Amino acid sequence: MRLVVQRDADHKDTFTTNFISLTHQQYTSMVRTFHLPFRAIEGSSLVGPAFWCEYDQDEDDRHLQFIFRKSDVRKKGKTRGWEIMLSYSFNTGITTGFVKGTQSSDINEALKHLMTCSGEVGHPMLLPMIILSHDLSAKVDIRQREARDWLRRLENAITLRKEIDEKEEYTDFDVDGINRDLVECHSQVLWKRPQAYQEIIKEMKEGMIKFKACVHEEKNTKKMKASHSSMGSRLEFYRVKLTGQEHYIHTTLERLHIQRQALYNIITQKESKLNLEMAAQQRRLAHASKRDSTAMKTLSLLGAIFLPGTFLSSVFSMTFFNFRVPDNSEVSQELWIYFAITIPLTVAIVGAWWALDRIREKSYAVEDFDIEQGIERMENEILAIMRKKTMNKARYVSKPVVPDTSVPLPLCRLI
Repeated sequence: MRLVVQRDADHKDTFTTNFISLTHQQYTSMVRTFHLPFRAIEGSSLVGPAFWCEYDQDEDDRHLQFIFRKSDVRKKGKTRGWEIMLSYSFNTGITTGFVKGTQSSDINEALKHLMTCSGEVGHPMLLPMIILSHDLSAKVDIRQREARDWLRRLENAITLRKEIDEKEEYTDFDVDGINRDLVECHSQVLWKRPQAYQEIIKEMKEGMIKFKACVHEEKNTKKMKASHSSMGSRLEFYRVKLTGQEHYIHTTLERLHIQRQALYNIITQKESKLNLEMAAQQRRLAHASKRDSTAMKTLSLLGAIFLPGTFLSSVFSMTFFNFRVPDNSEVSQELWIYFAITIPLTVAIVGAWWALDRIREKSYAVEDFDIEQGIERMENEILAIMRKKTMNKARYVSKPVVPDTSVPLPLCRLI
C-alpha cells in the first residue's frame, strides 16, 4: 500500500467546496500517477459520510477506485472532516491513495491501526473498514445512553415520571432552562444518525463484491479470502448494531416530542393563568369604580335628605316669621328641639350608610377571593389533565433492547 498522507490539516478552508490542499500540478500528478478517481474534485462539496466505489475505464490495467469522505461546516473558524481516495490495481495487487484529515478526526488513530495490520494491507477495503470502525465506536452508544438519562430527568421535571434518583431531579421548574435542555438533548440524539452509515455499509458491501469479482486468482490467497470474509462479517455486525441504534434513537425522539408538547401545554396553561389574573385585576378595577360611584350616590342621598331641612331653616329664618323670644334673651328656648331631632337622625343615617358600606366591602372581598381561588383551581385542573394525557401517550412508547457494544478491536486480530 502506498499513501500520500496529510495529517492534522489546519487550514480554515481545508474541507470547503472546491478547495485542494495541494497545488494544481501536484494534485494532477498524484491523481494520474496513482490512478485515483478524477471525480474526487466533484466530491469536494460532499457533506456528511459518503462512500463511493467503482471500476475505472482502463480495460488493460483495471483499477477499483474508492472515495470515502466526511466533512462538516466550520466550527470555531475551521472546517472539520477527513477524506481518503484509493485505487487498487488488479494487475499488481497494490493499493495507492491520498489520505487527509483534520486534528479533530480519527485519521491519526486509523493510520496507527493500519500499521498494526500491515500483514493484511493487500485488501483494498482495509483502510475504509478501519475508519468506519473508529467512526462507529462505542462513543455513539455512550452518547445515546447519556441522552436517554437526560431525557428521564426531563420527563421527571415535566410529567413527574419517577424513574430517577431524587438527587438527579431538577431543583426548580425553570421553563427557559428546561426548554434549552430539550433542544440540547435533541441535538445530542441526532449526532451520527445511523441511517447514513447504513447506506455506507450497503455501498461497502457492493464494493467488496466488485473486488471479489475481478481479483486475480494468484492474488486471491487463503489469507485474502479470510480477510474478505472477516470484513463481510464485520459489516454485517455493524448493520445489526445500527439497526438497534435506529430503533433506540427513534424511541428517544418520540419521547422527546411528547415532552416538548407537554412543555408547550404548560406554557399555554401559564399564559391562560396570566390572562385570568389580568381579567381578575380588571374586575377589581371595575369593583373600585363601582365603589366610587356608590360613594357618590351616598353623598347625593345625604344631600337629598338634609337639603329640605336646610331649606326650611333658611325660610324660617326670614323676617316673614316672628318667633317670640323671651325678654333679655337672644335665643328661643325651643332651640333644643332642633338639635334633639337633627343629631339622632344624622347619626342614624350615617350609621346605616356605614353598615351598608361594610357589608358591600365584605361582599367585594369574597368575590375577589373567589376569583383567585377559581384561578388556582383552573390551573391545577388544566395541569392535571395535561399530565394525565401526556402520561397516557408515554405508555405507548416502547423501549427496544439495545445490544451492548465495546470499543472496536484492531481489525488485524479479527481478520
